[in-house]
Amino acid sequence: MKKVSGAILQRDGKTYGIMTNSPAGIVTPQDLEHIAAVGRKFRIPIMKITSGQRIILAGIKAEDVEPVFQELGDLAMPDLGPCVKFVQGCLGTEMCKWGAQDSIKMSSKIQALINGKTFPAKVKIGVSGCQRCCSESQIRDIGLIGTTRGWIVLFGGNGGRKPRMADPVAYGLSEDEACDLVLRLLEFYKKHAQTDERTARFMERIGIETLKSELLTMIPYISLDKV
Repeated sequence: MKKVSGAILQRDGKTYGIMTNSPAGIVTPQDLEHIAAVGRKFRIPIMKITSGQRIILAGIKAEDVEPVFQELGDLAMPDLGPCVKFVQGCLGTEMCKWGAQDSIKMSSKIQALINGKTFPAKVKIGVSGCQRCCSESQIRDIGLIGTTRGWIVLFGGNGGRKPRMADPVAYGLSEDEACDLVLRLLEFYKKHAQTDERTARFMERIGIETLKSELLTMIPYISLDKV
């Protein structure tokens, strides 16, 4: 879709949408009050919580796009092409009795590591604090699942028109190891994927054995017999 200064052209071909920046879906009362004030000021007709734990302000007039970005400030997340669209996090150990790992902390950490990076196609990341997978980690480009033994990292999932379960590539990782592996997987994908090729199609093309031989064998904390 056509973009205007990071805004997303809507279906009517005239108005635009702007996404908020809310890693792991965390917002403060002040954030919500600010977003609401912008909505009232510019008479934005639709404000919708998305599946990626963000808020889209939709139906913005073309002449209001730049002023809305300015008013939102750091709360706005420009849509600037093939990048990480969101890092989705569940309630984790802070708010869920099932949480084995702190998914909110991990989501925020990964978001900070990948800010500003671009890729051959859009990337979606899901971080689940336990194996119930409330963040849909198994159908994300990058998925993390918390267990009592550490993090499971998955790669190459998709929940779109041609769904694909992600491949588990490591088990029992520490927080630092999991973050390191996420960056390594994304860099490998960036280097070898074709333009507009999502990670699911990339993995269908190269196969898990290629990923093992060209990347995973060089990572000391991965047990290849479990991949």
